[in-house]
Amino acid sequence: MSLSNTATPKYYGEFRDSVIRGEIPVNEEVSMQMNRIDELIANPYYFYDDDAINGYVSFCENELTLTDGSPLVLLPSFKLWAEDLFAWFYFAEEKVYDPVRKRFEIKRIKYRLRKKQYLIVARGAAKSMYAASVQAYGLIVDTATTQQAVIAPTMKQAEETMQPIRTAIARARGPLFEFLTEGDIRSNTYTKKKLASTKKGVENFLTNSYVEIRPMFIDRLQGMHTKYNSIDEWLSGEVKEDVIGAVEQGASKIKDYIILATSSEGTARDGVGDTIKMELMDILRGDYKADQVSIWHYKLDNVSEVNQPEMWLKANPNIGVSVSYSTYQADVERAEAQPSQRNDILAKRFGIPMAGYSYFFTYEETVPHATQNYDGMLCSMGMDASQGDDFWAFDFLFPLGNGRFGVKTKSYVSSVKVSELPQATKNKYYEFVNEGSLIIMEGTTLDSDAVYEDLDAYIIKHRFEIGAFGYDPYNAEPFIKRWTAEYGAFGVEKVRQGVITESVPLGELKHMAHERMLVFDERLMTFSMQNSIVVEDSNGNRKLSKKRRSEKIDNVSACMDAWVAYKRNKEAFAQWE
Repeated sequence: MSLSNTATPKYYGEFRDSVIRGEIPVNEEVSMQMNRIDELIANPYYFYDDDAINGYVSFCENELTLTDGSPLVLLPSFKLWAEDLFAWFYFAEEKVYDPVRKRFEIKRIKYRLRKKQYLIVARGAAKSMYAASVQAYGLIVDTATTQQAVIAPTMKQAEETMQPIRTAIARARGPLFEFLTEGDIRSNTYTKKKLASTKKGVENFLTNSYVEIRPMFIDRLQGMHTKYNSIDEWLSGEVKEDVIGAVEQGASKIKDYIILATSSEGTARDGVGDTIKMELMDILRGDYKADQVSIWHYKLDNVSEVNQPEMWLKANPNIGVSVSYSTYQADVERAEAQPSQRNDILAKRFGIPMAGYSYFFTYEETVPHATQNYDGMLCSMGMDASQGDDFWAFDFLFPLGNGRFGVKTKSYVSSVKVSELPQATKNKYYEFVNEGSLIIMEGTTLDSDAVYEDLDAYIIKHRFEIGAFGYDPYNAEPFIKRWTAEYGAFGVEKVRQGVITESVPLGELKHMAHERMLVFDERLMTFSMQNSIVVEDSNGNRKLSKKRRSEKIDNVSACMDAWVAYKRNKEAFAQWE
């Protein structure tokens, strides 16, 4: 069959039939992608070419190997994804220079429709093997001279994509690879190898094309003219830059470029990855057209489906082949037995986006309580001052008796700081604004007097009685000077940050959180606890790490200051003991 603007793609048709018969469960996102493909089938301006996908399948199954050297047999999911990526085309009229007639003429040019493919699928779905097959296909089958890039957070991780290609070259199991690899790479005659793994990467000397590893940093990716690109784990790790956009800047100068972005879900929330996911959902819902983008997002629709093995195919279409059901079952049991691993397993195995396990506080310890009212109560206040344009955090710790303490938070941030945030993080901040725990103040920096007056009004409104006040002295002098002038110095305690003052109170806060004796009801406190990292030295001394300033832990720090001030002034709270 040649080009057709009415045909149903072969492998998509088989997949759709299986879904309709109920043999394969699909989640909402995959269902929406199926609707998009159905729209392409109905659109007379888009053409399906089965030769494109048949060529890919024939090349992979005749020439490529797995990392261990065994022959590659394409999974149905690989064929489905590759068909969606390679087999759709459209025609556009463009001005082309005719060297014979020495003039520009309007000609009808054939273009591949899909330029980018996003593949979000669970751990163990053989994403790297699929990426390796796409890179190898572009390197060898494309007769143009091309540059290609394999991109991952670490060089070793990128090697997972490169290694199957190198193994296929060493094995040369098919006639094409046998021809391309015969001879000596050092020869300058006809016996020279045409395809070889070199220090540069993997090179095709017939076309002077190569595929190389690039680190996941924007300054190393901008300006590239790479036609085939694979980007691994852009969502699951601590990625702070839009590396996909950086790659596309250079790749978009080349006809029929491909960017394959693969990743599992992660526990690092509200960053660039989540912002990209928001855009992908807009495309899937049809809020705006982006037919050049292919999106396959596998996940469970609901956390309750974790206990339904028949639904696990929603998160990993290759389960039972690339990874066993018993492996999944072992992780489910581990999540139940080890709550500290629950979020990571839900994200990586089942595609359910969860906040990170916070390194210090477990998920269960960060779940907010029901709404609480502490108006008119005695409390200890803690303050973590801002560096100027950053968070300025206050926590109020209310003794409730029997070792329980209520917690309320109030934080401030500059509008300029918020405007510079990724969209997903910005949305999170506005959630805190809506609940009243965060105030966004106009300007580039926070004014100490403005913060003081707003906080003072907040304390007066809720009739909080401040029995103690702990603060870290960094950038706090103007605020403390005004506080002591108006309220006196009684109960005001300087709490310098460091292992000497932090180690013991951090351990005590951890114990109270574990026993659910810290009674907080605001998402801002949950957010801060989920981002908390504790650095521990060889003697077991601990302190909060503030290296990752974009992931705010300031309210945990303020809570610790309030706790230290409370302990130093317990006589002021004797009536509540």
